[in-house]
Amino acid sequence: MTALLLLLSFVLIVGGAILFTNAVEWAGTKLNMGEGAVGSLLAAVGTALPESLIPIVAVLAGVEGEEVAIGAIIGAPFMLGTVAMMLIAGSAVVFAKRRKKGREVDSDKTAVRRDLGFFLPCFAVAITLGVIDVRVLDFVGMAGLLIAYVVYAYLTVKKGGDSGDEDELGALYFDTSKQDPPNKLQLIGQLVVGLLLIVGGAELFVEEIKKVSESVGLTALALSLVLAPLATELPEKLNSVIWMRQDKDTLAVGNVTGAMAFQSTVPVAFGLVATEWSLDKFAVVAGVLGLLGGALALWRLQVGRLGPPAVVAWAALFSTLVVVIALGS
Repeated sequence: MTALLLLLSFVLIVGGAILFTNAVEWAGTKLNMGEGAVGSLLAAVGTALPESLIPIVAVLAGVEGEEVAIGAIIGAPFMLGTVAMMLIAGSAVVFAKRRKKGREVDSDKTAVRRDLGFFLPCFAVAITLGVIDVRVLDFVGMAGLLIAYVVYAYLTVKKGGDSGDEDELGALYFDTSKQDPPNKLQLIGQLVVGLLLIVGGAELFVEEIKKVSESVGLTALALSLVLAPLATELPEKLNSVIWMRQDKDTLAVGNVTGAMAFQSTVPVAFGLVATEWSLDKFAVVAGVLGLLGGALALWRLQVGRLGPPAVVAWAALFSTLVVVIALGS
């Protein structure tokens, strides 16, 4: 029953995220925010909502929930820097014969340097603060990370649309008449339903993770490092596989590197003030491996070629955490 409820929580979170993101994009259109960088930032808030709400719900659940919160916050950048990048590299290899560029990855190198240039130092600060565990520094770090994301957002907007070709906005799911644009009631209704599904799924996830950790003898933090980002990050990042197949490399890469910039700042800032932010060995290992994955991504994406060695390297980084958790528990 616990496994079924855990699966149900995944379904609720992903389904809610799909509804919420679609509604957020339409809200941006109605507010005349335009496409390009501003729209991408607004959409990023929507797609990051599941990852952001799990820690909030977990903190409200008490001490053990705090472990889930920290695991979800550290696990998201780790998953992006390992599995998500592995999917992009693997797609370049698998679809090489049908792609015009083959294994070459033609991403926006300026955007990659900006995204990962923020991710690497910000996430390193997050891990360092969790190791030294000085409370006053947590608040200083929180302020610094929020300022860093504001600067990042400003630079992204200033540079304009880095995401390449814009896809046509899909119809609002709650708009049965398919009118363009949908009315405000349908838009608000979809926003509310999407948000409720995400919150409900997050609450169910936290409760079931605590039960699983008790039954298998693993800490809630260790489990959430892997399971939380699998539920929230991976379904969305599968879009990158589709975009790589379609030769939309800038979209595929930006989908991951932009999320890495966000996940290493705003959610971490919340964790710094809402939890004790004392990282155990599993969280530290996940953080270091995420940083290594990000550094590898910065190097290989500047070169522009992601071959089988890169796939193996990112897979090895992810597998290392799984082995450490299995042997250290």
